[in-house]
Amino acid sequence: MSYIEEGKKSGAKVETGGERKGKEGFFIEPTIFSNVTEDMKIVQEEIFGPVCSIAKFKTKEDAIRIGNSTTYGLAAAVHTKNLNTAIEVSNALKAGTVWVNAYNMLHHQLPFGGFKESGIGRELGEAALDNYTQVKTVSIRLGDALFG
Repeated sequence: MSYIEEGKKSGAKVETGGERKGKEGFFIEPTIFSNVTEDMKIVQEEIFGPVCSIAKFKTKEDAIRIGNSTTYGLAAAVHTKNLNTAIEVSNALKAGTVWVNAYNMLHHQLPFGGFKESGIGRELGEAALDNYTQVKTVSIRLGDALFG
């Protein structure tokens, strides 16, 4: 709720939601903000709740710059009909997962985790096994020759 209040105070417009749901527990209504700017806390920080901010942009480059302007990078989504745009923007976004024309599609064989200050390594997929291994190099000089 503090993020929602901060968004309102910063000048973002609540399009829907923005209130507690029920009298018990920690539930809030799905909330959508518009009229956001990239410097707002609700845009710069990860909100793990049903809160979405809609930011306007004019060019692909603006969208990429805005998407990369935060210190977080857990996940992103690109919605486009152009496959070249999807690949270009996906490659440019500094996020651990980028969904194209979808969101939150997880599969146990695909690694999931963030870039920058997001996440704790990789979950899921073969890459998750790296969290449970430690690589070590041992070099031994035998006589005058290294390795032999």
